[in-house]
Amino acid sequence: MNNIDPVALFRLSVLGPIVSRERLERGELQLLLRQLALQEYAIPGSRRRHIGERTLQTWYYAWRREGVAGLASRPRVDTGRSKLPEAVQAAVLAAKRENPQRSIRQIRLLLESAGVVARGTLSRCAVHRLLKAHGLSRIAGPAVVPQEKRSFVAEYAGSIWYGDVMHGPMFSFGGARRKTYLVSLFDDASRLVAHSAFCLSETALEIEGVLKQALLRRGIPRMIVVDNGSAYRAASLQTICADLDIRLVHCQPYQPTSKGKLERWHRTVRDQFLAELDATHIRDLADLNSRLWAWVEQVYHREPHSSLGKDVSPLARYQQDLPRIRALGSLAPKLDELFLHRVERHVRRDGTVSYDGRVFEVPYELSGQRVVLVVDPHAGTVIRVQNSAGQPLGAATALNAVANSRRRRSKPPIEPTTAAPVPGPNLIELTHQHHYRQEG
Repeated sequence: MNNIDPVALFRLSVLGPIVSRERLERGELQLLLRQLALQEYAIPGSRRRHIGERTLQTWYYAWRREGVAGLASRPRVDTGRSKLPEAVQAAVLAAKRENPQRSIRQIRLLLESAGVVARGTLSRCAVHRLLKAHGLSRIAGPAVVPQEKRSFVAEYAGSIWYGDVMHGPMFSFGGARRKTYLVSLFDDASRLVAHSAFCLSETALEIEGVLKQALLRRGIPRMIVVDNGSAYRAASLQTICADLDIRLVHCQPYQPTSKGKLERWHRTVRDQFLAELDATHIRDLADLNSRLWAWVEQVYHREPHSSLGKDVSPLARYQQDLPRIRALGSLAPKLDELFLHRVERHVRRDGTVSYDGRVFEVPYELSGQRVVLVVDPHAGTVIRVQNSAGQPLGAATALNAVANSRRRRSKPPIEPTTAAPVPGPNLIELTHQHHYRQEG
């Protein structure tokens, strides 16, 4: 899994309705750009809510040339330098420091009224950059802005998957009552369940686990539609989708597109699976999921679905489009790597780091440094160590304190002996001699 710039992920999500299209008709690009420019967005690091057509067009062609990498933020060549005259800079900074609550608009009005600048000549962007460079900028605004309002209709299987979590019943696992959550990925065109599993929580980790199994079973979708829950907005999930060229779409809060299809699937699980389940056979989560998967493959996938036409089952409808499904192909051996997480840690003086409540040893020469651990979040283990640029720094092994008690410690190399330096004049001795020579 690559370290993808968060700005690139945001821009990719904005361009989603365009980049997810296999083909654009003549004139359709400009129409889509115009529609995107009319929408509101929560733009990282900005109070603006709209993006211009020309900016969107620049992003689109950058994506066409370089993929996701072309959407990454690039530092300005004039970063840290203001083009405002020195006197105007001093006046702006003084106005802000005198009253930190002053907005950029108030500062501009103040300087215009005082005659420091002519009316309408002081750029808001120039003031913002100057304040930001001096740590005086404060951006406020709502954290969440409604995003896309689109109704998706998939023509082919594998075009659109929907992801959601259903709150399941409680079971006794190991003598303790535990609540379960059904995490599902559901194909729109065929109503086929790409993968579904009961979990003990609804975090991004469980969702990524279900996604990985779905990819292995049913190939790579072109789009996944999910709600706005924090688990679905995790950077790790967004990066996985970007690496696999999957467009991850977040529905508008309280109005999720195609919620009815997922609610129908959840009702089927409750009415046909949970209602018939004999809980006396369920000792752990594996028992529960093995019965779920057997029912999905043998019953749900093979029974005709009312929305697909007479005598058409989800499996039969899915198989009609097999030639169009994006298979993993050469990505299959790399899939495990794509689902690894990167976490930053400080290496202790004894050459160890902590992850998931466990201690791991890394190369001792990294002591005192900050490193990036490449971890398997499902197994809770550290695979290797790298720097922030992704360059490998060595392996990581679980700490074995008993073995360390018998290990021979490496010692720093002994420097070759050199001739003793000739002592020079000493201030204290010279002062002592001079003082007593005078008294004598």
